[in-house]
Amino acid sequence: MTDIREILRRLHLGEPDRRIARDLGISRNTVAHYRVWAARHGVLDGGALPDVATLAELLAPAPSERPAHEQSLVEPLRERVLALHERGVEGQAIWQLLVEEHGFTGSYSSVKRFLRRLAPSRSRATLRLEVGPGEEAQVDFGYAGQFLDPEHGRVRRAWVFVMTLSCSRHQYAELVFEQTIETWVRLHRAAFEYFGGVPRRVVLDNLRAAIVHAALYDPEVQRSYRECAEHYGFLIAPCRPRTPEHKGKVEQGGVHYVKRNALAGRAFRDVHDGNRHLLRWCLEVAGRRTHGTTKQIPLAVFDEIERAALRPLPVSPWELAEWKQAKLHSDCHIVFDGAYYSAPHRLLGERLWVRAAGSKIELFHEYALVATHRRGRPGQRRTLVAHLPPEKVHFLLQTPAWCRARAAEIGPACALFIDALLGDRPLDRLRSAQGVLRFVDRYGAERVDAACARAHAVGEYRYHTIKAILVHALDRQPLPGLTPVASNAAVSPPRHARPWTTFFPDPESEDRRSLAWT
Repeated sequence: MTDIREILRRLHLGEPDRRIARDLGISRNTVAHYRVWAARHGVLDGGALPDVATLAELLAPAPSERPAHEQSLVEPLRERVLALHERGVEGQAIWQLLVEEHGFTGSYSSVKRFLRRLAPSRSRATLRLEVGPGEEAQVDFGYAGQFLDPEHGRVRRAWVFVMTLSCSRHQYAELVFEQTIETWVRLHRAAFEYFGGVPRRVVLDNLRAAIVHAALYDPEVQRSYRECAEHYGFLIAPCRPRTPEHKGKVEQGGVHYVKRNALAGRAFRDVHDGNRHLLRWCLEVAGRRTHGTTKQIPLAVFDEIERAALRPLPVSPWELAEWKQAKLHSDCHIVFDGAYYSAPHRLLGERLWVRAAGSKIELFHEYALVATHRRGRPGQRRTLVAHLPPEKVHFLLQTPAWCRARAAEIGPACALFIDALLGDRPLDRLRSAQGVLRFVDRYGAERVDAACARAHAVGEYRYHTIKAILVHALDRQPLPGLTPVASNAAVSPPRHARPWTTFFPDPESEDRRSLAWT
């Protein structure tokens, strides 16, 4: 445009075409072309020449004046396209309507180019933010390729984790196979220990391991990550949704730089070999290069000003506490990691927060601790009797051992009767024994013991036998021809019986001891 204006300036001064062509090194036909153009637009009619912007506007040809090979196929349908575009119709729909209504033979790309000329896109302005030493770190994951996992003995997809200090650009990188909350927090701890301190805030993307719900003004942070931030004393600063450029220092100078420089074109024996290489690379290559933006050496800036500005590490490292919500089912247990843990029955149907830290499991309801258990293996049940409904607990507590102990408290005859009743191995008579003992609530311990003595005398060891004796008050009548068993006297064993070990050589079997005694 500057050259054209020089031609017009010389024409305006009245110089001949031949001299202008010779001085500017152009063709006389070119000079003659612009003399005709200037005369047609009144540029040489006196006065000052137009500025460059006005001249460019005058020289721009109208769409209809373009050469045939530059004419858009959409140009003949300009009015229809403009009307559709103003109504908010998208390019794909405009192309479909042109094909249906006018037999348009052009491609969808020609419609897109035409619309782009109508409303050219504008580049968005960016603002580079620089922070002071120790103020900020940015973190991100990036796909790193396939690596051998020696623990599982197979090749797996791997990601590289990068934490970059925003002031010095010093960084930490590590290869991992998962992006779980456990891995996410462990990598933060490893990076802080690598730097020897903690930045005041961490800028991150909205990945699921850190942000439960991404939002512009009120993001919801994963509870384990929140506890980690409180332990180390840093602030969590998630980016706005779909704006990864807000952490550009780790996007370009971090993840992309690691992938293009540290990992590209190299083969590693396994993921551990790759991590050893990354550790050396961060210190010897990335840390000692002259950074393209700051024009300084990252490791030198870190050692001089940023290391001392970081917050000190806490006395004890962070222990991962995994949080999860679980429903309390009708059996008074929640399920976590394949194991079952009890909670108070009054919370049936509620969703409880489970906090798993090391070997301890804690259950919370509305921020209040309601249960604590030792961590169990998958399939194992951890139950506290106090969590169960009272009307259901008695059945669990009334085991055979409990029944024998309770019978001994009632009386010796009752103890003999219950021992004989439970010794009938072909039948499980636990419920019968519980029923006999429950008669104490109605008839008293003395009458139940007397009823057991009468049943023992006739060799009848059944629940209904005791019931019939008590209902008909037969326990109050003397035993015919037999010496009644005193309720408070000890029952002596038979004097001429052989020892029970003669019949059952296994002395450790409680069931066999009870059967031999009866």
